[in-house]
Amino acid sequence: MTEKTKLTVRVDSQWLRAAKKYASRNNTSLSRLISEYLRWLATEDITFGTTPILNRLTGILPTEVSVKEHQGHLAEKYQG
Repeated sequence: MTEKTKLTVRVDSQWLRAAKKYASRNNTSLSRLISEYLRWLATEDITFGTTPILNRLTGILPTEVSVKEHQGHLAEKYQG
């Protein structure tokens, strides 16, 4: 058996109510629902679709700048 630990999460009250209703309708607890979802996330190779923020950021890095160069720039920028 694996060790269990407590988790405190802050969510919008509307989502909490909806999740509790979902858990109740599916004869499970909110803890088990979250635990099973986290277990699933940890074992799946998940690729999330595009999001509005990703769409806004896509193409910001000029094509002549490599990702490695940009990573070096960010490392220097946030080092100190």
